[in-house]
Amino acid sequence: WRPSERLPSMFAEASAKLNVGEVTPVLRSSNGFHLIKLLAKRGGGALPAVQQTHARHILIKVNEVVSESEARHKLEALAERVRHGESFAQLAKLFSQDGSAAKGGDLGWIYPGDTVPEFERAMNALAPGQVSAPIQSPFGFHLIEVIERRLQDVSSDRRRAAARQVLRERKRDEAYQDWLRQARDRAYVELRLVER
Repeated sequence: WRPSERLPSMFAEASAKLNVGEVTPVLRSSNGFHLIKLLAKRGGGALPAVQQTHARHILIKVNEVVSESEARHKLEALAERVRHGESFAQLAKLFSQDGSAAKGGDLGWIYPGDTVPEFERAMNALAPGQVSAPIQSPFGFHLIEVIERRLQDVSSDRRRAAARQVLRERKRDEAYQDWLRQARDRAYVELRLVER
């Protein structure tokens, strides 16, 4: 099995026009003459459309000051306020304890697998406009509101995001190796032999 981008361009172009089981006419290259038979295709290159969810949340972190029961109780009170007509976004700005608070708890469009499983399960069970009960995750307790959902062909977006992630990891590794090199250069080690 070979992805089309790993074939010589002449072979990729010729095989793209074939149906399974067909053979190309004779192809001539600098290496000689070639016949290509397409035995099977799989994949297809593009990722299928995925369901994205536009959501917002309020996060209450559990720590030495706030217990689990206090966090849950606080979120239940906030959920009640939302049910009585208060703006979820305004409450998120006032009470959420994460970086999304300034944006009214808005998390943007979320892909499957972008959040922790507990959060994703609760979010997927909600209809647009619905607010969850308090949900516990490794980050604390969440109150989730689903704004809307869409089915989106995101293959190019995901490839771009994956490429950015690879570059980010490469830069992080280079920065770590550079820091390690500098730490070794600055280190002073003195070995003393103890005579007995």
